[in-house]
Amino acid sequence: MVAGMRLSIWPTAAQPYADILEVAAHAAATGWDGVWIADHFMANKPVGEPVDLPVLEAGSLVAALGAAVPRVRIGTLVYGNTYRHPAVVANMAATVDHITGGRFVLGVGAGWQVNEHAQYGIGLPPVSELLDRFVEALQVLRGLLRTPVTTFHGEHYRLTDATCDPKPVQDPLPILIGAKGEKRMLKVVAEYADEWNTWGLPELIAHKSRVLDEHCATVGRDPGAVKRTAQALVVVDGPVPADLTAPVYGGSRAAIAAAVEGYRELGLDELIIPDGLLGKGAAKLKALDTIRSIVTTF
Repeated sequence: MVAGMRLSIWPTAAQPYADILEVAAHAAATGWDGVWIADHFMANKPVGEPVDLPVLEAGSLVAALGAAVPRVRIGTLVYGNTYRHPAVVANMAATVDHITGGRFVLGVGAGWQVNEHAQYGIGLPPVSELLDRFVEALQVLRGLLRTPVTTFHGEHYRLTDATCDPKPVQDPLPILIGAKGEKRMLKVVAEYADEWNTWGLPELIAHKSRVLDEHCATVGRDPGAVKRTAQALVVVDGPVPADLTAPVYGGSRAAIAAAVEGYRELGLDELIIPDGLLGKGAAKLKALDTIRSIVTTF
């Protein structure tokens, strides 16, 4: 942690496990604070379009990294609720928390990627039902992870005298919610999350953080109880691509420093760096070192 803000790496799961492990181990050895893994099974493309990019599964990855990489927090960014029953996710999370000795963060979201659902025959309901299911799943997760026995009779999930043993090492195990929708999802964050994550540059994150504060006030929760985390793609050296749909910053040390300072000034608790534009092999590790050296100058 540098001046109150964690710095973490997000290695894409669309690369060999040896490369993911190399990045995670390097981050742990050089003072980074966390490693995050996305929960997808394929590239996001229109339904029917071929997907030719192999992607490793998130739950298996966080368990493997948790056993192999010391010290840093390890989390999912984020488990899609539609892919697994929340009772299964609770047991997975508790197990990984034991594997890591209490370093796991359970990141969850409502689910969204259309081609994954279409290929695997997994239902992707209308948004209102999708969010209703997600809220019920959060109640199931909190019950199983934080209470001895859970009975829950919802519209989408039903549990009777259900247990999740062993409980996580952490009490409570932190639940992170990935959310950007201001009307409903950020209210869900205010009600249920220990940590919140979204994509964006500092100006957007500052705006959404203010909206989250308003929702916290509405539900009677201290805004400081919800940690704020965010990410955008980073270019360490060279031109910043103009055709990306994801937010991106950098191109020089000065530009990276300006963005980092913007995140720090808005009170971000954790800045996450996706590795998608950082090169490969030794070049990627050098880019990680450069980013950390910039962040530690503040």
